[in-house]
Amino acid sequence: MSHEEKLRELDERREKALAQGGQAKVQRQHERGRLTARERIDKLLDAGSFFEFGLLAHSEWPGAAEKTPADGLIMGYGTIDDRRVAVSANDFTVLASTNAKINLRKLTQFKEQVSKWGIPYIHLGEAGGARMPDCQGSREMFELSGGGTNTLLYEFGHFREHPYLFAAMGECYGVADFQACVADFVVQVKGSAIAVSGPRALGRAIGQTYTGEEMGGWEIHAKYTGMSDRVAEDEGHCFEVLKKYLDYMPDNCNELPPVRPVPPGSDERMSRILEFLPEKNTRTYDMHKIVACIVDGGEYMELKPSFGSMLITCLARIDGRVVGIHASNPAVNVGATDTDALEKSTSFFCLCDSYNIPIIFMNDTPGHMTGKEAEMKRVGSRVTNQIQALLQVTVPKITINVRKNYGQAMINSCSCGSGHDFLVAWPTAEIGFMDPLIAADVVYGNLPPDERKQMVEKMMMDNSPYPAAGSYWMQDVINPYDTRKYLIQVLVLIRDSQTKGMSKHRLANWPKKF
Repeated sequence: MSHEEKLRELDERREKALAQGGQAKVQRQHERGRLTARERIDKLLDAGSFFEFGLLAHSEWPGAAEKTPADGLIMGYGTIDDRRVAVSANDFTVLASTNAKINLRKLTQFKEQVSKWGIPYIHLGEAGGARMPDCQGSREMFELSGGGTNTLLYEFGHFREHPYLFAAMGECYGVADFQACVADFVVQVKGSAIAVSGPRALGRAIGQTYTGEEMGGWEIHAKYTGMSDRVAEDEGHCFEVLKKYLDYMPDNCNELPPVRPVPPGSDERMSRILEFLPEKNTRTYDMHKIVACIVDGGEYMELKPSFGSMLITCLARIDGRVVGIHASNPAVNVGATDTDALEKSTSFFCLCDSYNIPIIFMNDTPGHMTGKEAEMKRVGSRVTNQIQALLQVTVPKITINVRKNYGQAMINSCSCGSGHDFLVAWPTAEIGFMDPLIAADVVYGNLPPDERKQMVEKMMMDNSPYPAAGSYWMQDVINPYDTRKYLIQVLVLIRDSQTKGMSKHRLANWPKKF
């Protein structure tokens, strides 16, 4: 065969592979309102930057080579806003991107390489689970796992060495579900589903007839499981969310997050900060509005906003530097944390500590939600798990007591004995074992009304921040209008320190989902 013939053969093979599952399958994907895997990669990456690996891979099952271009998994490197990233995408036009020996080999080897090089990794998921009959049989199961003793380490393991983003673009069953479970960040497009098993296999195995949406739609994972960090309206919105999150992340755990210019007017919102805090301490308010006053441009990216929503966890910038904000939200359950919020809190600690993001605590909580329902959800273990994670956080921890902070919640909110580096309060803060009104009912409930009122007032005075500041249990009581200025001074101090805010990464191996 001549050189020209060999090159012609190569061009033909590449052309067939680039056609994916064929025009009919591509058209069917479009009719479902979805882009193909290659179109998704083109939309996500800078134009012309994609450098593909494994284009000519295909199934080794007899007779399947022609109908399995790239074996249903497209992967390689590219750039987003000139920043290097790794990307992989399930090609649903090729046997529903079901996983089998070759595409799983591609995935695990690629993830191992990305981990070694410390590059942000994005997976665009849409896959139908295990491929039959490729995976059926004892030999095939061992071949599917690579046949070794540790060959699936990079399928089921992610040790937060570099950011790992997962986008659910359609049905994500089997391996795609497991990839979402180990990712740092999951965005789910409305209409997609994330579940261990697809409806068809489930119906045959146990007779259940749930739809994919019912088992793993966006409402399930955004509101009830906490699997999805954000929900996207459509695929275009999904790419925007991925890029926004990536902009807060370093390339890997050995770097600090990128610094950005401070938007003009970022200091001006501070003049309104007390407009959003009621003078009466029994009135609720939305902490989001206070956070927006403090951060650059009033912009932040909230994670898991519909899960454990009495707690706000978000990424933002102050003076151009990335911070994680962990804030009570009294607008929901007066800020009392439930078990979902405790899991959300632990997850946020792991994220920030792994990627060198200092955490700012803004506290206004009367404590934890207790009672029979809470006990059935193992509230005690969730409380202690969260504290164990908090005690291992080694990025700088900055605590601001805004209003209420009582009892056990003081420890969970990094106010007392849990490793704060900087601790201040607003003059509106109330700190103690229990809300004074409740404490007075417990201790002085039998006193005449006038005497009881006096004791409540005494308890209120004892709960002010000044006794703690006077004994130097906290470093200062600050004017709320100076909060942004105070935080900028702290962040400059961190920047000028020996560690510059780098973590020791003790939480890198903590499970991603609980």
